[in-house]
Amino acid sequence: QVQLVESGGGSVQPGGSLRLSCAASGSIFRRYTMGWYRQAPGKQRDLVAAITTSGGTTYADSVKGRFTISRDNARNTVYLQMNSLKPEDAAVYYCNGMRGLGVAADWGQGTQVTVSS
Repeated sequence: QVQLVESGGGSVQPGGSLRLSCAASGSIFRRYTMGWYRQAPGKQRDLVAAITTSGGTTYADSVKGRFTISRDNARNTVYLQMNSLKPEDAAVYYCNGMRGLGVAADWGQGTQVTVSS
């Protein structure tokens, strides 16, 4: 059973924008804070942004002011609007529900973001 499907990645130049989408199963989306994570080659997977079921948001310092997380409760979908992209934002981006210190489901396939000139 596929529970998380990420999309919207691509290749952009520095300063460009992308909007990522994550379609989640309702059992995850309605119950948990949703997070966007990213993993660059050779690095650990890090939390980038999170949004609670009531819409409260938090961001990693590295993306504050540039990224915006949002959720559409009718579509069980969480979004990540990424502006002013930098080469260091390049990574595979994943979403997941946040359960305690872990995650709520198996990881999806992620979506690749490439930032280069």
